[in-house]
Amino acid sequence: MFMIPVRRLNHAVLFVRDLERALEFYQGAFGFTLVSREDRLDAAFLRAAGSENHHDLGLFAVGEGAPSPPPGAVGLYHLAWQVDAIEDLRTARETLLRLDALVGESDHRVSKSIYGHDPDGNEFEIMWIVPRADWGEYDKSAPVLPLHLDDEITRYGMTR
Repeated sequence: MFMIPVRRLNHAVLFVRDLERALEFYQGAFGFTLVSREDRLDAAFLRAAGSENHHDLGLFAVGEGAPSPPPGAVGLYHLAWQVDAIEDLRTARETLLRLDALVGESDHRVSKSIYGHDPDGNEFEIMWIVPRADWGEYDKSAPVLPLHLDDEITRYGMTR
């Protein structure tokens, strides 16, 4: 049996109701830069700072009347954006609070996560990966526990 040798997720593409509103959100929340705007498709492509990808996020407008998927329906649950430093999760929390977009926080033991949603309800995760040497017994499990971010920053932060 042959398997596709995937290395990592290169980009995500979302359907949104209003392209301008989505662009404003993703540029303001993440600092994404506009790579391309395709007016005939009512679409835009954005790149994260420091990314080597052509684009990290594509947005296609489908109109204000587009319905949201019902809760629990089959489909995408969320996207996960990785940050380099655990302190970046504090910035993520503050940014999402300012945008009224924070929906949760979790400690998965192998990663620490802040969750948000965009204006169309698309959920995303901002995550920091714990050093592999600290995964321990959680190497083969995926718990969802409360996040105590200040304690984790004290433990793993750059200023310890």
